[in-house]
Amino acid sequence: MKSKIRLYYRLFLIIILFINGLIIAAGIFPALSLLYSTGHAKTKRDALKTLWLQWFSAIVKLQIARDGELPEQGALLVSNHISWLDIIVIGQYLPAYFVAKSDISNWPVIGFLARQGGTIFIRRGNKQHIKITAEKMLWLLKQNSSIIAFPEGTTTKGDEVLHFHASLFQPALLTKSVIQPVALQYQGTAKEHAPFVGDDDFVSHLLKMLTLDKIEVRLSFLPVINSSGKDRHSVSLETRARIWEKIAGDLAADNSDAPDLKSSQG
Repeated sequence: MKSKIRLYYRLFLIIILFINGLIIAAGIFPALSLLYSTGHAKTKRDALKTLWLQWFSAIVKLQIARDGELPEQGALLVSNHISWLDIIVIGQYLPAYFVAKSDISNWPVIGFLARQGGTIFIRRGNKQHIKITAEKMLWLLKQNSSIIAFPEGTTTKGDEVLHFHASLFQPALLTKSVIQPVALQYQGTAKEHAPFVGDDDFVSHLLKMLTLDKIEVRLSFLPVINSSGKDRHSVSLETRARIWEKIAGDLAADNSDAPDLKSSQG
């Protein structure tokens, strides 16, 4: 009974949040573009996007243990990918544009909000579309904007880090932008329930998250990568290795049955 009451209450808050999001995206964002210069309008949009994600975080009871230094503006943040919650976990700490799979653009409400928020959608396997995505990333980095990307291209259960798509690193190399690895690890009850994998759909997964008492997650901003003199493939491998090293190390500390680092990287 208690879990049902929690679900209905949080669902009500989520509906209010989505309505506010629609008002912000469809009404306030265009008004800001008319009333302010490009730079000032962007600053105000970024503040609203960050605040909206913080509200979302509070409703689903995200409890984030954060370590490491936040990146400077104009950085490419690269993270392992476990759930749609990853966007809320990372995005509430800094104004940034996300690179997300094109499927999200068709999600109810969230798809519209993501489009209006400037999310860059990528169609995996389509070389022409990947090229367009890289050009958009290049332009944003030149404007000193930060970008958050998930180079695995799909989600995992959090106990591995898949191969990284190296093409997403090229815009950062061309602009000499900071590349910062980010490691995400859901913990406690959320370790089992937070992964958004297989045939999960957004609405049913959201409802499951709303029934949880809390969602614990460890968010680690790792030291930046020195990309000088390196190509996208070597930077991709180094970034993935650092993220996995952090995750494997924490798993080893929390659980004596953690996977072997070398075999998992191979």
